[in-house]
Amino acid sequence: MAISPLKLPREQREQMISLIQEYFEVERGEQIGDLAADGMLEFFLKQIGPYVYNQALSDSRQLVNERMASLEEDIYALELRPGRVR
Repeated sequence: MAISPLKLPREQREQMISLIQEYFEVERGEQIGDLAADGMLEFFLKQIGPYVYNQALSDSRQLVNERMASLEEDIYALELRPGRVR
C-alpha cells in the first residue's frame, strides 16, 4: 500500500511558512521570503516527514497493544470459575 505525499490545507501551509520565516528572523537574524520558506517546508515534509510518520505509527501501535492487553485482562476477569460438584 503506497502512501501519497502529504498535502496540507492552504491555511496550514501558510501558517507553517510563517513559522519558518519567524524562526529564521528570531534565531538567525535573517529574513527569508515565502518561496524560500515554502521550499524549506517542502524539504522537511519530504525528508523528515517519513521519520515523524513512522514514529507516530510506532506510538499508535504501542498504544493499541497496551489497550489490547488491558482488554484481554478484562475478558479473562469475566471468565466464570466452575464450582466443584459433590
